[in-house]
Amino acid sequence: MGNPVVHWEAIGTDGDALRRFYGELFGWEIQSMEGPMDYGTLAPAPEGIGGGIGSSPEGGSKFITIYIAVPDLAEALSRVESLGGKKVMDPFEIPGVVAFAQFADPQGNVVGIVRDDDVEAPSPGVGAPVGWFEILGTDGAALRDFYGAAFGWEFKVAEEMDYGEVDTKAGRGISGGVGKSQGEPTTTVYAAVDDLAKYLERAESLGGKAVLQPMTVGGGTEIAAFRDPQDHLFGLYKHVHPH
Repeated sequence: MGNPVVHWEAIGTDGDALRRFYGELFGWEIQSMEGPMDYGTLAPAPEGIGGGIGSSPEGGSKFITIYIAVPDLAEALSRVESLGGKKVMDPFEIPGVVAFAQFADPQGNVVGIVRDDDVEAPSPGVGAPVGWFEILGTDGAALRDFYGAAFGWEFKVAEEMDYGEVDTKAGRGISGGVGKSQGEPTTTVYAAVDDLAKYLERAESLGGKAVLQPMTVGGGTEIAAFRDPQDHLFGLYKHVHPH
């Protein structure tokens, strides 16, 4: 059994504006946290995972960060470093809430890990479910070797695309894909919607920008993507076949 992907995060320059954008786009109810952090959380819609949206003094990243649940943060970071990754953030704990850390994989993607004991099943949320993650780099095969060794993931690989679908077999979290990028290393998540064009249009009306028009990728699945007003890449999908 592999470690599951259980959370995603978008950190930008203006957390309030980012939360309004995603709330209006997907119908999410985002609860702002009390305290000094500009951060809001949303419960997972059915068949998806929850997320967090906020801002950082450093301005955040243009990529979505996914979080993988692990039993021991220090042990996971040590394993990541032994496989060629680099620690980006030491384990950090918010007492009574969560403990997490971040690393960069050998191809530069920044990914988070969260202590498994802190991952509770929240009450179901509303809106479009986030049901797929993606990690892309310059060498898909090497990237899959890294994540397989680091987190026990197994892949169903489409060699002609240099892309591998992963089911962590953890019985929770979401499935995803690890493969070769057409450009720079990329991490993102995808929300399941009923009409790709409609949501792209809605994203643009709210200040986002469509960067991938609807296309079929096989197995009855169609995808699209946009950048939100603070430049995070976010995907859409429909009719995903069972994994």
